[in-house]
Amino acid sequence: MLDKLTEPFRHEKIKLTEQETDGAPSSKKRAEDWKGTLKRIWKYLSESRGKLFLVLLMIFFSSFFALLGPFIVGVSIDEFIVNQDTTALLWVLGGLALIYIFHSLSVFLQHFWMVRIAQKTVFTIRTQLFNHLHKLPVPFFDKRKHGELMSRLTNDIENISNTLNSSVIQIFASILTLIGTISVMLYLSPLLTLITLTIVPAMVLGMKWITKRTGKLFKAQQSNLGELNGYIQETMSGQRIIKTFSQEEKVIEGFEERNTELRKAGFWAQTISGFIPKLMNMLNNLSFAIIAGVGGIFVLYDMITIGVIVIFAEYARQFTRPLNDLANQFNTLLSAIAGAERVFSIMDEPDEISDEETHGELEEVTGEVTFDDVSFSYEKEENTVTNISFRVQAGESVAFVGPTGAGKTTMISLLSRFYDPDKGALLVDGTDTSTVKRESLRKHMAFVLQDSFLFQGTIRENIRYGRLNASDEEIVEAAKLANAHSFISRLPDGYDTEIDAEGGGISQGQKQLLSIARALLSDPSILVLDEATSSIDTVTELKIQEALERLMKGRTSFVIAHRLNTIQQADQIIVLHQGRMIEKGSHEELLKEGGFYADLYNSQLKKETG
Repeated sequence: MLDKLTEPFRHEKIKLTEQETDGAPSSKKRAEDWKGTLKRIWKYLSESRGKLFLVLLMIFFSSFFALLGPFIVGVSIDEFIVNQDTTALLWVLGGLALIYIFHSLSVFLQHFWMVRIAQKTVFTIRTQLFNHLHKLPVPFFDKRKHGELMSRLTNDIENISNTLNSSVIQIFASILTLIGTISVMLYLSPLLTLITLTIVPAMVLGMKWITKRTGKLFKAQQSNLGELNGYIQETMSGQRIIKTFSQEEKVIEGFEERNTELRKAGFWAQTISGFIPKLMNMLNNLSFAIIAGVGGIFVLYDMITIGVIVIFAEYARQFTRPLNDLANQFNTLLSAIAGAERVFSIMDEPDEISDEETHGELEEVTGEVTFDDVSFSYEKEENTVTNISFRVQAGESVAFVGPTGAGKTTMISLLSRFYDPDKGALLVDGTDTSTVKRESLRKHMAFVLQDSFLFQGTIRENIRYGRLNASDEEIVEAAKLANAHSFISRLPDGYDTEIDAEGGGISQGQKQLLSIARALLSDPSILVLDEATSSIDTVTELKIQEALERLMKGRTSFVIAHRLNTIQQADQIIVLHQGRMIEKGSHEELLKEGGFYADLYNSQLKKETG
């Protein structure tokens, strides 16, 4: 999972996490497509062309005023100070004051407008990324760490924001300043300009050496940051397991290892990029020394004036400063592009909807379901389920039974089109589900899972999630049918009680009752129950069983069962083993056969009776 990054120095190696590739064949190509990434960012920026024009206009004015000030100072030395013209000098000082006031105003306006453009751009990118994430298929999330995806939504996009806020202005201002500075210097003294520019090759070589290394290092830093975020999110979610097995030390060691990799990448990236201002300061001092020495000789031979030397000295500083800014912003730009590529790589993932434009809608569903010789494999090597065929009449209940890894959850994933069969067909009311839109299919389904999930918000909002246009009266009725109304009424704020994403403040059984109420409110035609009564106390289990019976009445129900005593009333029990259907029938029929199901049931019965 980790590859060794090139050694910028011989003493220390840095590891580059390759999670950006996310298994996508084209991600490496995208990682090198700097021009393509910049073009995509420009498309977002071009939506604010008017404000961008104003920003560029203010950058032009600020650069012009920055160049005009030193030029007037140099001319004043030759024309007024040497000739001791006090009146004219006072007028010049007043003019300089106005120049620098206008310069400050133009700088303020360009930053004000650019921040608005940057925030609008980042808002659009973040919104599109979030929207696209919710259109991606389940397999995409199964193969990626959630924390790493969160890092792209937060850290990488924030990196783009920071770069747009500052780098765009700096880059354009630096380019204009360079052009203006060199033009004026050539006008004043072409020979002294050429001598001053002798430091440029040293700048270019130094910058090339530095930026060649910082590109990989900034990408490593972003990659390791995503890895660390993913690990933190994983450990925060798994705190109960960590503490149950006393694995705190191991988790801390894992964090320190990833944090060390981030520290190394960040250290070398910042250290090497930190050479840029040092190099520029050295060359700036060298340039000043050249101008002072050579310019002094030229003055002695009346080739130039003292004022020209003053202008050259200031312009030389203004010449190296934009080069320094360009170098620094180039590193920042590299980091932002690395983050933008990670964001765009997610946005380029094919979604569930793009291939469904010609698919139909499931308007009314009675609940008849047919598996017709269905086979499926996650890894395309060995089938997870093979040649599954059965038919369920509308309103019937079906239970999937089998050992771990038999394919029970896979059957539900195929039914809800989280995955599509590799072979065969899955039909709902005689319609092949692969020909209908996923959203159209799922709106007729509801799920009550073993680990019920509640969103941060009120109990009322969590129940209403089943049908957003439901009235408060319908929510209360659903809660009553789910046997949840009594415990909700005892809470301090009733249905307006706030709960967090983990369902803090209410028990596992109460969360399950809320999940049933949510499913009841959605009024589905097809219901999926994944061991909805596991890990529940006996009293609560009875309430849940009663609520489930109400929920299942008149609906086609698919139940994943581990405790066989909960599915004896199912119309069909399908026994799966190693991905194949080995038995099918009612509870009594399977017991009479004396096969796998009977052995499994009898062994569980012996355990429960002691």
